[in-house]
Amino acid sequence: MFSNRFEYFAPKSLEEALALLATYQDDAKLLAGGQSLLSLMKLRLANPRVLIDLGRIADLDYLRADGDKLNIGALATYAQIKESELLQNKCPLLPKTASVVGDAQVRNRGTLGGSLAHADPHGDMPAAALALEAELKAVGPKGARWIRAEDFFVGIFSTVLAPDEILTEIRVPASDNTRSVYLKAARRPSDFAMVGVALRLKLGPEQTCEQITIGVTGVTDKPYRGAAVEKALRGQKLNAKTIEEAAALITDGVDVAEDLHASKKFRSHLARLYTGRAIRAAM
Repeated sequence: MFSNRFEYFAPKSLEEALALLATYQDDAKLLAGGQSLLSLMKLRLANPRVLIDLGRIADLDYLRADGDKLNIGALATYAQIKESELLQNKCPLLPKTASVVGDAQVRNRGTLGGSLAHADPHGDMPAAALALEAELKAVGPKGARWIRAEDFFVGIFSTVLAPDEILTEIRVPASDNTRSVYLKAARRPSDFAMVGVALRLKLGPEQTCEQITIGVTGVTDKPYRGAAVEKALRGQKLNAKTIEEAAALITDGVDVAEDLHASKKFRSHLARLYTGRAIRAAM
């Protein structure tokens, strides 16, 4: 199937892209890697009158260290993230997560910023952003603002980005002796997650949980923090009993999704199972 007709722009600067976005407003869609949007357009589930391709804005493609933070341009691809020596050493959770996104073609074209802004409730990278307590930079006509990942996702394919804003940068902490894991349940390795759990863990003496952050995807209409599990485990000695009891809280207060791939009961079971596995793997 082919998409409807549209007008195409390829700005070479962020300022030019913002001007186009202000001009066409709701008629426009931003294109980063295109691995999600173009598929929707071919199915005519998305029908933008104007497409603004950000791919030629060189200022949005970078990976660099800044003190105890790492700054990642929104157009950095999954492949760049997966292969980055800087991230492998300083923020291994991102390369681990990027390595299981789609297939090689998707990883070569898809971008971190595109994934986060698209906010697919089954996407892998949003879970990692939540576990890393990432900060996201949005730029619009009124200037720039930083948004916590925890506040960024508001619903299915929906974020707090204003219609005239562009996500330009993702800031994450450099490694601080934490261990990290991303595990997902999917029908095939290249599929979206039925359930995905990203986790950072810092252990103290005698396997005590000093710090833990958990990002969950695939369970409900948006990625979310596993706050109840985090609260239950902080300060606790990690063993089979404490892990099992805490993992059972992963869907507390969550309206678990049901679809042709998994019932509510089965998806809840997967969420508990993979939360426990992620904790043990990090240990």
